[in-house]
Amino acid sequence: MKEKLEILLLDDETIVGNRLGPVLEKAGYEVEVFEDPQKALSRIHEKEFDIVVTDIMMAEVNGIKVLEEVRKKSDTTRVIIITGYATVDLAREAMVKGAFDMISKPFKPSELRSVIAKAADSLGYKKL
Repeated sequence: MKEKLEILLLDDETIVGNRLGPVLEKAGYEVEVFEDPQKALSRIHEKEFDIVVTDIMMAEVNGIKVLEEVRKKSDTTRVIIITGYATVDLAREAMVKGAFDMISKPFKPSELRSVIAKAADSLGYKKL
């Protein structure tokens, strides 16, 4: 088993990556942060991540598309959706398409760490 859980974090708002990337690294995860959905998709096609955290509403590619692309590549990668536009319909679509969980913005970094810990546990990783 790998030493560190590998996470891809995608949000087109710079502040989100700047804030959450270091928090997750400090928690012991290996994190790659992206603001550009196209670059994130390219990276997802190159490498299999343990967890992908993605925003839903982005200019070029939405988080549902990212979720679909991750699902095509890996059955085990956990996808966590973060969104400021949480609706029942959106949550249902994300879950039907294989999302592990969904968090509404604004949220505390500790909330994301908690969901990531659950995803890690579901993958067989114990809390770091």
